[in-house]
Amino acid sequence: MRLTVDEYCKHFKMSKEMINSKLRAKKLNYIIEDGVTYIIVTRSSLEAEKREEIHREKKEKREEKQMPQKPKTTVAMVLSLYQKENQHLKEKIAQLEAKIDKLIDDKEQMLREEMNKIEQVYSQKDEQLKNILELMNTQMLTQRSQTIHDVETVTTEDTPNTKEEKSKKEDEIVELKEYLKSLDLESYQRKIIKKRFLAVYDKDIRIIKQNGKLYLNFSKYDYSDLLEY
Repeated sequence: MRLTVDEYCKHFKMSKEMINSKLRAKKLNYIIEDGVTYIIVTRSSLEAEKREEIHREKKEKREEKQMPQKPKTTVAMVLSLYQKENQHLKEKIAQLEAKIDKLIDDKEQMLREEMNKIEQVYSQKDEQLKNILELMNTQMLTQRSQTIHDVETVTTEDTPNTKEEKSKKEDEIVELKEYLKSLDLESYQRKIIKKRFLAVYDKDIRIIKQNGKLYLNFSKYDYSDLLEY
């Protein structure tokens, strides 16, 4: 049986220095194969238990040698692994970006649809408001036309009425300027009252305008609120 130096150290509990010293002194039989030193040990010099142990260890070593060894990890293998992982990550990122773009497009489409709905609602409201304003404007114009007090020019031809009725009618309608002169008022007071009438004549049905002059009809209306001072 032959043992390597390490095996001999292990089984005989000796240091390598001591074994090398014995080898140099040729106290141990040995051979060298492929640069490896093997110490020759006779079976008779070994106990049965130790022989069995050595035999078992050698068998395990042979089995280990026969087992396929795992390939050693090289730089190229590491780089290849990183490249594969990097490519996988790039594909994942591309998929996520595509999903994000789709979500953004869907969101923008929803916003456009909501904006269109809002614009339609406001357009309808604007149309309704426009119709209401036009109706109100028409009503205001109609009402204003009814409150304009331009009196038709009286013809010089006599009507079937008697002279007495005509004279009575003329007495009922009085020009504002002449009426103010008949009152016991100061000049500035008459001006203030006249301005008051001018300010409201187009809104007040009691005031009659004819040929640029204002007339009052005391038989039909009361002017105390405008004449008071």
